[in-house]
Amino acid sequence: MKKICLLFITLIATLSVSFAQNADDALRYSQQFYTGTARFMSMGGAFTALGGDISSLSQNPAGIGVYRSSEISITPQLFHIKTTAGLNGTNTTDYIYNFNMAQAGIVANIINKNSESGLISLNVGYSYNKINNLNQSIIIEGISNNSSLADLWTDNAEGLYNDELASLAPDACLAWEAWIIDSLPGFNTSYGTVYSNYGDDPPSIYGQNTRRLVSYDGYTGEHAISAGINLSNNLFLGATIGISHLNYASKYEHLESTDLALASEFEDFNYTFYYSNEGTGYGLKLGAIYRPMSILRIGFAFHSPTIYKINEYVYDNITSNFSDGEKYSFSNDPLRYSYALTTPFKVIAGAAVQLQKLALISAEYEFIDYSTAKFSDTGDDYNYSSKNATIKSTLRAASNLRLGAELRFSRLYLRGGYSYYGKVWADQELNRDLDYSSLSFGAGFREQNVYVDLGFSSMMNPQQYVLYSSSVESLISDMSITRNMYTVTFGYKFGY
Repeated sequence: MKKICLLFITLIATLSVSFAQNADDALRYSQQFYTGTARFMSMGGAFTALGGDISSLSQNPAGIGVYRSSEISITPQLFHIKTTAGLNGTNTTDYIYNFNMAQAGIVANIINKNSESGLISLNVGYSYNKINNLNQSIIIEGISNNSSLADLWTDNAEGLYNDELASLAPDACLAWEAWIIDSLPGFNTSYGTVYSNYGDDPPSIYGQNTRRLVSYDGYTGEHAISAGINLSNNLFLGATIGISHLNYASKYEHLESTDLALASEFEDFNYTFYYSNEGTGYGLKLGAIYRPMSILRIGFAFHSPTIYKINEYVYDNITSNFSDGEKYSFSNDPLRYSYALTTPFKVIAGAAVQLQKLALISAEYEFIDYSTAKFSDTGDDYNYSSKNATIKSTLRAASNLRLGAELRFSRLYLRGGYSYYGKVWADQELNRDLDYSSLSFGAGFREQNVYVDLGFSSMMNPQQYVLYSSSVESLISDMSITRNMYTVTFGYKFGY
């Protein structure tokens, strides 16, 4: 049996940083889809020029200046996501439900003058808003006729001696230990796979069933601490200190099995890769709403970069089975390390038209340049310049659009909205056409002091998922993803 790979932990930890953080991670924690109250969501999140909703504290803090009384609200939500993944002509669908708290907050009216000029009101508030729900479950299954994940491991091992694999290619080391790859006959630094009997019987015989189970679990959320003022009922100013938190875990299990009688006697292998992120970030938001006339409001908000400190945990393992009864199971030691991420700044501009107390229409535009996201070290002296250069070349600036409308029938409100989040990947990237569209609608019932709002939103997007990219083939799954959110808000107003 092969000797056990020597795990040089310090070297592995340093190397692992080189492939653990990437543009996907930077985008995941920079992109925001704005979850919040049922009213906020059913109107597409188009509240930059409106305010008067606790969720706007995370969007345009000037919205808190619109309040003329104190208010408290809480918003539970049912989240449903369905993913259909295709692989070589086979489509597989998986879905999950997740019950969570989308929003909870309070606004306190500190100053409220019965005046038409000068400082009319001062409000302070706190709100927790779920920014992104990252839960997802994916099943990808099909026949692979041209390649294997094992081919990627031979690529990673190329040019390395066996005793170098643990420190320089730890995933390939697991495959080597489990007899999925081995040195080619007469070569110490080139490798073959079980599908070619390690190079003894080329070409490789594929046709194996490939199955990948992917699970994502987590969220990004923000604690917004805000203050805002109302000046003469036509200018509203506000500021928010945002304390953001992320908690995310990603796991995939990759299984390949064959019914063919291979010379290597290979039957199947199962490779598992897991990592989790947890971090806290801080940012500042400034905003203004101007009302030049009674029916029109114009809003503007600036979001500073959020600076996260993130702790990461990584492990992987492999098991393999052969028809001669041999079974192997190996794992790499878990790795833990820390790094920082600075997200891009953001600007939002919007306008809203209010037709007395009968109806309102709101629209807004948001700009964010994802290519400016940056990783940095937090004490390990790792040089992130190459990773940041990759982010700059693979991500791009995006434009987002949100629209919302509301009709009032006495105490009953009917609402609808649409939002579009533009393409974020550069033209040469696989997911260059990835964008998001969301439709929403809802209703609300309001008395003087209490209200109940209901909202539904559905966001859809296509995506291409790369199982692996080797010198033999890039195996890609075409996915269609739908996120449905059912939201209810309970609110109480006081301090008139």
